[in-house]
Amino acid sequence: MKKNTEKTTHLKFFGIPKLLPFLKPYRLPMIFMILLALGGSAIEIIFPKYQEYAINNYIADGHLDGIWVFGATYFALLIVKIVMDIFSTYLGTKMEMNIGRDLKQKSFNHLQTLSFSYFNRNSVGYIHSRVSSDTNRIGSLVSWYLLDCIWNGTYLIGALFVMFRTNVKLSLIVLAVIPVVSVIVAFMQKKLIATNRKIREMNSQITGNFNEGITGAKTIKTLVAEDKMYDEFKEKTEEMKKHSVMESRYRGLLWTTLNVASYIALALVLKVGGDLTREQVMIVGTLSLFMSYSIGIMQPIRWVINSLSQLINIQVNIERFTGLLETESDVSDSPKVIERYGDMFEPKRENWEELRGDIEFENVSFKYPDGDEYILNNFDLKIPHGTNVAIVGETGAGKSTLVNLVCRFFEPTSGRLLIDGRDARERSQLWLHSNIGYVLQTPHLFSGTIRENLKYGSPDATDEEIMDALKIVSAEGIIERSEKGLDTEVGEGGDLLSTGEKQLISFARAILCDPKILVLDEATSSIDTFTEQIIQSAIVDVIKGRTSFVIAHRLSTIRNADIILVVRDGKIIERGTHRELMRLRGYYHSLYTQQYQAEAMAGVFADTSK
Repeated sequence: MKKNTEKTTHLKFFGIPKLLPFLKPYRLPMIFMILLALGGSAIEIIFPKYQEYAINNYIADGHLDGIWVFGATYFALLIVKIVMDIFSTYLGTKMEMNIGRDLKQKSFNHLQTLSFSYFNRNSVGYIHSRVSSDTNRIGSLVSWYLLDCIWNGTYLIGALFVMFRTNVKLSLIVLAVIPVVSVIVAFMQKKLIATNRKIREMNSQITGNFNEGITGAKTIKTLVAEDKMYDEFKEKTEEMKKHSVMESRYRGLLWTTLNVASYIALALVLKVGGDLTREQVMIVGTLSLFMSYSIGIMQPIRWVINSLSQLINIQVNIERFTGLLETESDVSDSPKVIERYGDMFEPKRENWEELRGDIEFENVSFKYPDGDEYILNNFDLKIPHGTNVAIVGETGAGKSTLVNLVCRFFEPTSGRLLIDGRDARERSQLWLHSNIGYVLQTPHLFSGTIRENLKYGSPDATDEEIMDALKIVSAEGIIERSEKGLDTEVGEGGDLLSTGEKQLISFARAILCDPKILVLDEATSSIDTFTEQIIQSAIVDVIKGRTSFVIAHRLSTIRNADIILVVRDGKIIERGTHRELMRLRGYYHSLYTQQYQAEAMAGVFADTSK
């Protein structure tokens, strides 16, 4: 998804002012780097003068008096330049790494503060590019660009100054080549940039295909789609190869143009300077000086043209990065709340009140930030502490809306959500989230061990407490079957475990936090019947004394809920206990009857197959 900020590629001084806060901590290294670049460039300007002196005083005169002093000073200057280059490169690399790290940390931390709506609107690839690719390019810009800018700018100005002070006629001859070179280089650079964009685009597509080929390997094999995947991948790589070859040709032509221009300038200097030397208007050493500068200034000229193109391109990266940081969350704590309760990175837990679990929807209306239709309209509901609320409906009906509001993943469009009698906005999000246990339909485990995954929500939990949580959900068998016990690796996303094992560990992780509010989002819909029975029996004990929300797939599992909310087309159309809703003979009655008949038929077929 493209952002508006990406369209203004020529404004705001390339977006550099917005990066100043990230540069401020590195003022001292930047000053040293600038001084080193100035010194290195000055020495580079001086070297042709040494060459001129050597030719005029030793070669032309035919004696070596003082050659050792000259050689020693030249060698000392060379050592100084090498040291300066080493240190400037070190500082540039260090700045690039540090600033890139700071940009990544800042953007990643800011992402943690954004609400679900941001992640609904933006793809994972888009967000990943902001945090990774854009920050890398910006880090490179503010370090190496600064170094190159100082070096090339100083060299170009210094060389032209020395040339004009030495001989105006030869200087004008060298300068006459520059406009022609600039036009050609600018044209070639434009072609290079366009080709590079194509290459980056194709590389992204190839990476996407490669990722799909790995993550979807099982599906590809079951569909016998290997040939199709191969053909698509081959087509993308062939196209990238074509653009890469074209890019190499343009780059080769660019360097050839610069070399030809240098040699043309050199030939003109030799012709005119040779005539002046023969006429004894100019000495040989001065001719040598101009020869060196006529070749040397071509690199800074190319850099200037290249930099203007790169700056225009990198402004997109800067604007996308700063655009991310300037994105405000749809759900945020007020300054007053942050002052009392802290934020998610620096919480003031000593001020946190104990959460009981009384929840009340008070005249709540809600529509999603990117939606037009109200899902809740003047909705009222009191949920006393310890109430078991079941939310049912067909797939895609919008069952998670209520839970999203209770968890403050979204804010009511109007009205109030009260937690223990107070507006949820009067206390911090982290305070609320720390009291919620959430078990998703598709469990997610982090790379690492079982112990590490269980301690994500409870870092101080002991092994004894971990085992108790596992026993509550009848998951201790997973540990007993593993040689390494709690130190068993779960793999990326928990891929080394079965779906049922991941769900049990996810359930135990939620219980370990001892939440006052428990949310089970179709927690048993994607697991086998045996594991489902284990979790269902555990749920009965776990929800006692807690306010719980069960988003149910199988209606037979929620008949004992204190209140059932029936959702259809994103709206709550019925509410009541199982008996009340069955007597109503409405939509819930229809859903329950159909599912009961389907399960009964499945049971009959299961019996006849024995």
